[in-house]
Amino acid sequence: MAVDTLGELRTVYSPPAPKTGLKVLDHLDDHCLRFIALSPFYVISSARADGRADASPRGDPPGSLAHVLDDRTLLLPDRPGNRQVDTLMNLVECPYVGLLFFVPGFTETLRINGRAAISTDPKLLELLAIKGKPPISVLTVSVEEAFLHCAKALIRARLWDPAAQVERSCYPTYGQVLADQIAGADAAEIDAGEEESARTELY
Repeated sequence: MAVDTLGELRTVYSPPAPKTGLKVLDHLDDHCLRFIALSPFYVISSARADGRADASPRGDPPGSLAHVLDDRTLLLPDRPGNRQVDTLMNLVECPYVGLLFFVPGFTETLRINGRAAISTDPKLLELLAIKGKPPISVLTVSVEEAFLHCAKALIRARLWDPAAQVERSCYPTYGQVLADQIAGADAAEIDAGEEESARTELY
């Protein structure tokens, strides 16, 4: 049965605990700042004007993943990638993002929601340079909501459990997948190109 009204939704789920909403901050406190400083990875979600959504991974060494300008402003680098710029195109139409930060070994995650703007200000780019190489652009995120998310999802997933790791050989390589999906694509050529790009073009 489809659930398409808020009233129907609340017949399926009971109300949250009274204290749940109290954890949602409108700024970054010391705990948020520490979590961000420890994190090497986050997922950024965005949506087009028509509501179609997208989520994209972002990674950097801890301490370089984001720059905290103040307790309500995050700077996020956009490093070289596939140049498809799905997230950035979405933000031109609808300037809001959801961020989900991870720390290896932690089962809690940090969620941040806010308004984002794309900048190519040289001073901001320089703040987020790695090995002397600045990002292509910077997202300035004005924080509207920030809160720690409970551990249940990652515990269920056993995400950091070494015994739950999957052998990479169980799934085709990136090049093999694309060769199956794109007529005329060469798996070995794609894999070699990806390996070289990862070696020379991370920053």
